[in-house]
Amino acid sequence: MFQRNMGTVDRAIRAVAGLFLISLALVGPQTLWGWIGLIPLATAVMGWCPAYCPLGINTDRTRHAN
Repeated sequence: MFQRNMGTVDRAIRAVAGLFLISLALVGPQTLWGWIGLIPLATAVMGWCPAYCPLGINTDRTRHAN
């Protein structure tokens, strides 16, 4: 469906950041702002970031080899 444009390190950082933000919504100050963590978590799972497309960014090193 989408061509991956995120590398392993990028995905791991986004997953950790997303889980941290979601944990703030559940355990920390319990504000709705913590649910913004769903966005980096979803992009990490998909391996595709829509903001990277218009900027021409691709951190997936396996795609550069092809």
